[in-house]
Amino acid sequence: MKQVLVLGGTQFFGKLLVEKLLNENIAVTIATRGQSKDPFGEKVERLIIDREDRPSLINAFSKRNWDVVYDQSCLSPQEAKDAADALKGKVKRYIFTSTMAVYEYGDKHIEEDFDPFSFSFQFKTRREYPGYLGYQEAKRAAEAYLFQETDFDVVAVRFPLVIGNDDYTNRLKFHVERVLKREPIGIKFPDAKYSFITSDEAAKFLLHMGRDVYTGAINPGCKSDISLRDFLGKIEEVTGETAIITSELTKENVSPYSMDGSWSIKTDRANQLGYQFADLYEVLDELIQYFMSVKIN
Repeated sequence: MKQVLVLGGTQFFGKLLVEKLLNENIAVTIATRGQSKDPFGEKVERLIIDREDRPSLINAFSKRNWDVVYDQSCLSPQEAKDAADALKGKVKRYIFTSTMAVYEYGDKHIEEDFDPFSFSFQFKTRREYPGYLGYQEAKRAAEAYLFQETDFDVVAVRFPLVIGNDDYTNRLKFHVERVLKREPIGIKFPDAKYSFITSDEAAKFLLHMGRDVYTGAINPGCKSDISLRDFLGKIEEVTGETAIITSELTKENVSPYSMDGSWSIKTDRANQLGYQFADLYEVLDELIQYFMSVKIN
């Protein structure tokens, strides 16, 4: 892997992926709308594309070749098709950033619990997939297109919830702050279990998949899953404060992790490929301590 194209890659773990690729002396091209600044300076090449404008991809990728493409920004099967058509004959390995949202609610999902090869879909744009259910269908359909209708060596990396001190969504920080302020946290099902992965390990795993020969879907994630009740218990343990859980959900208090059921995965397949992940409870200790050190507004 000497030449890499990253679709997206200027936020969160996509940015960390680019940093790790550069540290390995891999030539990186970033393809984005060009609206977000990045810290890479002259270390990367930049192409301007719009995922909703097919000609922009065809023009940007014309007369170019890469070893691997990381698709960090695809939000519909139409976008997957447009990228695949523009990259046909220009890249062999396609690493698609997918999500455990392709699974129905439930815990300890294995990769076989969603089969993209048998999933029927229509070509729709990202604007035709509103809300969580739309996001779920869009990612399923994008996977299905890539596996069913392209000649790439495709890997669909089904990430769980991503956490880190660089998480611009501030989801974990939200919980730490409300516990410290003794403010209620609205949770619909506090005993529902979830899987997580750190942004750094997400980037490392993507780098690993770019070098591997594995194809197909794969689940990465920290060792073990955790219920929201135990998640808040961990915050209580580290902060010394008591979490207030309420079933009365408001716009202000609802947990960004409050969902309609458990949502966790098993990582046996990744483990069998020789990849080991961090312990979730140790990760939470470090991140909670970090967010405690950040000034509470």
